[in-house]
Amino acid sequence: MSVVFMKEIDHLKRQILTLSAQVEESVILAVKALLTRDEELAQQVIRGDFDVDQVEVVVEEEALKIMALHQPVAADLRFLTAVLKINNDLERIGDLATNIAKRAVKICKEPALMMPDELSQAAIRARDMVHDSLNAFVNFDANPAREVCGSDEEVDQFCKQVRRFVEEQILKHPDGISGYLDMLLASRNIERIGDHATNIAEDVIYLVEGVIVRHRTDGIL
Repeated sequence: MSVVFMKEIDHLKRQILTLSAQVEESVILAVKALLTRDEELAQQVIRGDFDVDQVEVVVEEEALKIMALHQPVAADLRFLTAVLKINNDLERIGDLATNIAKRAVKICKEPALMMPDELSQAAIRARDMVHDSLNAFVNFDANPAREVCGSDEEVDQFCKQVRRFVEEQILKHPDGISGYLDMLLASRNIERIGDHATNIAEDVIYLVEGVIVRHRTDGIL
């Protein structure tokens, strides 16, 4: 490929890494805001959502332009395809982090509610999945990506336990229904972050090995 093509690919890599850093920071801050009832931190995440959306658009336009102008094949085409998919997942993770932050703001305005340990465990695990999937992408390493895929069920189980906790608390304390519903919605956003982190990990495996592992039913990644 030409020198121009390689420079454009390097620039695209820097852009997607910038977006990755922004999204990971949003998740970290949103989770912290939720668990510590920090309204200012939550507002910071909400204010940053526009910047994430803007970078996502730039990355998509750049990747499509490279594909149109240079018609890459083999590994280069695989990289650009993976970037487009990862870019979309990153934008969705950023949206979900914003949603968590909005729930945190509402919870901060409610009387203090008991939060189940499973909520913090799910939040921390999903946050780590995002971090690990992005590290796998940066390092072009399929092994940590596989570990991320294996963690998704753990987050799902934590979130199921949160749902059961919320149902029990609403029956016991119906006056706190608003806060508990916000807690439930936050846990659902956390669960979706885990799903998108898994998508990124699967795309990393495809990028590194050329193997599509989505929807595998044989248990092999």
